[in-house]
Amino acid sequence: MTPEPEDRPEDHSGDHPEDRPADHTEDLSGDRPGDRAVGVGPHPHPWPEDPRLDPELLREGDRRNVLDQYRYWTNAAIVADLDTRRHAFHVAIENWQHDMNIGTVVRTANAFNAAAVHILGRRRWNRRGAMVTDRYMHLMHHDTVEALMGWAESSSLAVIAVDLVPGAVPIETVELPRHCVLLFGQEGPGLSAEVCERATMVCSIAQFGSTRSINAGVAAGIAMHAWIRQHAI
Repeated sequence: MTPEPEDRPEDHSGDHPEDRPADHTEDLSGDRPGDRAVGVGPHPHPWPEDPRLDPELLREGDRRNVLDQYRYWTNAAIVADLDTRRHAFHVAIENWQHDMNIGTVVRTANAFNAAAVHILGRRRWNRRGAMVTDRYMHLMHHDTVEALMGWAESSSLAVIAVDLVPGAVPIETVELPRHCVLLFGQEGPGLSAEVCERATMVCSIAQFGSTRSINAGVAAGIAMHAWIRQHAI
């Protein structure tokens, strides 16, 4: 298992230079007539004396996609506050073919305040869909299924794989473990056979249309919310 610090050079961007976010923010201020401006402008003087606040954001304004309670806070201060109330579930996603849904999964994991996000397979992933929320998450990388399963076992975490495969139990009716890793496959091929064989449990999401599967990012959100409904609400 390898942590993914923000300053890891080979893993700080997606496929394109424009995937690299600015130092502090994703600018959501709106550039079309009628767009609703997000965030706040420069803080009036005198500035509050609070070590959590970022002088640059106080001076320039804060247009990040964060809750109002975190306006002008440094990224490190936001992470530290989230760490005081992280939930007990982790999220993992296979990345053997450079899956484009990982950013969406990371953003959703941030919304539900998952303990961490684990990338299984290729280290490099496209961060555009994360909307910079990866800066507030703990990211870990595992080269192999064996490495992830070993880490989960050593951390006393059940591995709950989510895919529509024979033998899967409906996530709508099963009791999810409080301490677990929710593991998702790639768009198209889904979970690898090795993951399905080694997981503590394989769950499916009920579908009623003609498609064989739903988007991996959507599936991850459904599964995370199932955990939230059982353990956090």
